[in-house]
Parts: sequence; structure tokens; C-alpha cells
Amino acid sequence: MTEDRKNMIIFAVLAALLLFGWPMVTNYFFPAANPPVVKVEDGKPKALPNPGADPTADTPQALRDRALVLKETPRVVIDTPRVKGSINLKGARLDDLELKQYDETVAKNSPPIRLLSPAGAAGSYFAEFGWQTSGAAAPNANTVWQASATTLSPGKPVTLTSSNGSGQRFIIDISIDENFMFTVKQSVANNGAAPVVVSPTTFVNRAQKSTDLDQWAAHVGPIAVSTAGANYLDYSKVEEAVMTADGGVKFDTRSGWVGFTDHYWLTAVIPDQGLDVTLLQRQNPTSKSYQAEYSLARALTVQPGKQINYTSRFFAGAKEVALLDDYEAKLGIAQFSYAIDWGWYRIIEKPMFYYLDWLFRLVGNFGVAIILLTFTIRGLLFPIAQKQFASMAQMRVIQPKMKALQERYKDDKQKQQQEIMKLYKEEKVNPLAGCLPILLQIPIMFALYKVLLLTIEMRHQPFVLWIRDLSAPDPAMILNLFGYLPFTPPSFLAIGIIPVLLGVSMYFQIKLNPAPMDEMQKQIFQFMPWMLMFLMAPFAVGLQVYWITSNVVTIAQQWWLYKKHPVLSQQTAQAKK
Repeated sequence: MTEDRKNMIIFAVLAALLLFGWPMVTNYFFPAANPPVVKVEDGKPKALPNPGADPTADTPQALRDRALVLKETPRVVIDTPRVKGSINLKGARLDDLELKQYDETVAKNSPPIRLLSPAGAAGSYFAEFGWQTSGAAAPNANTVWQASATTLSPGKPVTLTSSNGSGQRFIIDISIDENFMFTVKQSVANNGAAPVVVSPTTFVNRAQKSTDLDQWAAHVGPIAVSTAGANYLDYSKVEEAVMTADGGVKFDTRSGWVGFTDHYWLTAVIPDQGLDVTLLQRQNPTSKSYQAEYSLARALTVQPGKQINYTSRFFAGAKEVALLDDYEAKLGIAQFSYAIDWGWYRIIEKPMFYYLDWLFRLVGNFGVAIILLTFTIRGLLFPIAQKQFASMAQMRVIQPKMKALQERYKDDKQKQQQEIMKLYKEEKVNPLAGCLPILLQIPIMFALYKVLLLTIEMRHQPFVLWIRDLSAPDPAMILNLFGYLPFTPPSFLAIGIIPVLLGVSMYFQIKLNPAPMDEMQKQIFQFMPWMLMFLMAPFAVGLQVYWITSNVVTIAQQWWLYKKHPVLSQQTAQAKK
């Protein structure tokens, strides 16, 4: 067997392992994209259901209809430009909330995202505000509070009151802003004859784990932010901590918050940032529900004839980047922006997002904004690219000399390498110069990948024609003739039009590079564009649009530089001849 044939067999085996093994690697470390929102059938996009929208999946049959549960207790209506729902006066629970501006699917008649639901219904998820007391009875989950108004809206707070019959009066003032932040002022008035020791309690409870995928690149699950930083916890870790002395996962801190994060949504209870508290993530050993809560390090004492006040906040809504940053800066909520798991790469990802978002507001289409982002980045890298192209042209020119050296010293590899390096020095050629732009593109590509994966601003953002979500893969599968054939190709063959365009653009870009002297390397470079086409197919369309645009810009830059420097073009043609 010849050496070339042996190398080709090795390459084929490695290519097959990469093609079939790549999906398993990306499923956890680099999940390719968000789930598709449309499926192309008979050449037309059809909206798909949201896989996490049905809270009745895997829940006990004894749970009752949500609408019936809501009617069983007195309620205060919540109505703002961005949310609607109600506060349950029994137990002072915020257990009914929908996000008006976010739909479950891209279908025109899609219902809005339902974030909170009452206990007893499927997908139970609620926040409760109350007190722990010593020396007096406190309201509990069965207490029916009296409300000062029937509707809570921005600028129109609601006051809930309850008296225990022993001289203590408990008050909860609830207000909401134009977005997703509730401000909760809890008060205790002691009209009794003895001091009362009290401690405000606030928790958020969810019956089930999130249906979103928890992954290496994007955290989904319990979260607790303390002075030590953001702690992204697994549900399994919380379950294991039930048997410990703490009864859960604890963090002592002065500032911070605790809650649950889905891929795009967040609930968080936020204590007074100036008091020492203990954050706790735990699981109820009986109901198996999960609960995020905090407790004050020191209880408060209310003397006879006095009243104490305590203010906290509760967030329930979408993880919008600018909104989280704004709350962190203006309300002083420690590391609230860390609700989005940017990772250590946030220093590049967030500026890229803000620039991309600015471009979107300028042109009104995120696909076009990604194209403009590509032009911006390639413009900044142009001086480096110019050196790269010049180096490639020089490499083409000296290829005949390199070939001659390889033939002359084919039996002495060490001498061959020495002579080739000497040739590089004499001709002033840097063979690695062409790699620098590629190396610079890697962090940029990863940053864009995370932006597309993490930010809700990219959710359900259309581009053109059948592309209804830039954060999902291309749904127009070629193998089943765009849905005209009634079968779904396996994941590693689910190639859409956009991945094919990526492969074609990569093919023409590689054609611009000097052909390798080694025959094995030539085969690899010829096969690479089509391998990348398969590997990139499951990734977000937006990422592929960036890469295609970058390839097209590279081809245009090469043409422009050859036109500006005809000597390079002539030398290249002469080298080929």
C-alpha cells in the first residue's frame, strides 16, 4: 500500500468519525442551535409547537384545570403593558402571570408565554410574601388578605392587609413598573402590649424542573448570586442537599438574590441589598417541588406602638439584556445581569450584542444586522487580511522552488525542511501569515454563537422567506425536497439551503489559497468545505449567515487586492503556469 493511499484511508476514517461523532459532542458542550420554530412542508414553513409550552406533560393526573383553580380564590388583577395575571389574596401569592409580548410559537394565533401558575394546577409556579414571628401569630398560606384595589398596574400599587386579633397588623404594599419588576414593602404594626420578633419571608416555588435544556454553554436551573459571585446550580445538586444539615444549598451574603432561570425567562426574589441574608435553594422532600428563598441574618423586633418596614423585590419576566443591566445599575441589584450565563467570554459577547442590537434598530432585520456586523468586523481586520493575501500570493510564486527542494531532498526530510525554511527567509515569506485572520475569527464566531444562543432578543427573529428564527437551524431540508417527500432526514443529513451556500462560499474561498504541495493536504482542502457544510448545518442560521458573508467579503477583498496590485496577479498566474 502506498503512503498516499494509506493517508487517504486514515483521512476517510477520521472524517467519518468526525461527521457521526460531532453531534454527540455538540449536544452538551456546544449545542448547535435552539429548537426549530418552523418545519417546511410542501415547500412552505409551518409553525411548530413550543416543546416546553405544555405544563401538563409528566404531571400527576390529579391536578386540576388552571382556569378552575384561578376562580376558587379572591384575586387582584395585574394589568400592565407587558404582563397580565393576578395576585391570589389567599396566602398573598403571585401565582398567575403571562408575558404579553412573547408568544409560545411564531404562529399568528399563538398564546403568550405563561410564566406563573397556581398550586393545584399543572406547572405550578408562584411567589409568596409573608412573615415568620415569635410572640404573635403570623399570616400563613390560608390567610385571606384584604386588598385596597382590584387592579395592580404601573403607578397604581395595591395594599394587602391582615390582622391577627392580638394587636398586630401585617401590611404588604405591592407595586410594579412598566416591565417585570415588582416592589414589595412589608410592614408590621404592633399595637399589642409586648414586643414582637418578626422576619419577612419571600420565596418562589416551582413544582417541576424547567423543560429547557441545561447545557454547558447556557445554564438553566436554580441560581443564587452572593458576594462570592453567581452560582449556577443543577437541580440534582439541590436534590442531594436536602439531606444535609442546611436542608439545601446555602449562601450567606449581604447583597445578592436567588431564583430560577429558564433559557429566556427568570424569576428571582431580591432582598434588601444592604442587609445580611442567607440565600437558600432547596427541594421539598414531600411534594418534590423546588424552592428559592432567603432569610434575614437577624430578625427584627417591633416594640409596642411601633411599626417596622422592609422592602424587597420580585422579578418575573424575560431576560432582556439591556433591562437586566438597567436594573443592576439603577436599583443596585448585585450582578443581576448574570441571570444570563455569558460565561468568561462576556467581555466580547456583550459589546457584540449591543452593537448587533443597535444595527437591528437601525435596519429592522436581525439577518441584515448580522451581515452589517460582518462587514464591520472584516473592515477592522482588513489590514491584517491584506497582509494575508499578499503572503498567499508570495506562497504561490515560490511553490515551484518548494517543489524542486522537495524532489531534491525527498530522502532527507530534515534537510528538506531546513532548505524550505531558508527559502522562506530569502523570499521574505511567512507561511503562517495566512492563519492569523482565521485565528482572530475564532473568538468572534464563538461570541456570535453565544449571542444567538443566549439572548431573547434573537428569539423568533425572522430573516427572509422561510427563515423565521435566526437562532434556530435552517428548516428547509434538501434531502426530503423541502417537505414534499413525507420523511424527516436523520440529524447528520438534515442539510438546508443555507448550509449548502456556506459550503459553496467556503469552496471558492479555499480556491483562492495557494494549493498545498502535499497531495494529501490537497485532498483535505478539497473535502473541507463539504465537511463544514454538514458540521455547521445544525447551528443557528444567523451564525451561518455571518460565515457566508465573511467568505464573500474575503473573495471580494482578494479580487480587489489583485486588481490594485496586478504584479501579484501576474506572479500567481506565472507560478501556476
